[in-house]
Amino acid sequence: MTPPSQQVLAPCPGRVVAMADVPDPVFAEEMVGPGVAIEPAPGPTTVVAPIAGTVLKVLPHAFVVLGDGVGVLVHLGINTVRLEGEGFEVLATQGSEVAAGDPMIAWDPAALPATAGGQDVSPVVPVVLMDGAKGSVTSDAIGGTVAAGDLLFATP
Repeated sequence: MTPPSQQVLAPCPGRVVAMADVPDPVFAEEMVGPGVAIEPAPGPTTVVAPIAGTVLKVLPHAFVVLGDGVGVLVHLGINTVRLEGEGFEVLATQGSEVAAGDPMIAWDPAALPATAGGQDVSPVVPVVLMDGAKGSVTSDAIGGTVAAGDLLFATP
């Protein structure tokens, strides 16, 4: 039985871009899963849960929420793991239940360094449907701007 379609909301404000435009082949080629990405608006922001569910994993630069059999990964920036948590404030607790829109991580994408550990750093935020079929996510939001909590895409 197929789970019902679920709305995935924007975890932060910014301009929505296609996953293929993310400057990291692991995301761009949907190896982690399909989705879209957000070029975040500059300035301090609180990234929120895109769906309701259980916080499966929370790291300073990324988190996964599992709800109704659907896992959504939000990854704050590219190569930001190399910052070892610097510039990120984790607001959520692993294993806790969250509602869509609950605060997860605070950061300032404009404050990221250009490089870390010899790698280019990008503030782009992939929002990934874990275990989704490649190419299965479409979004009318691509090319436009969203506020946190706006509809990003619905699960297939």
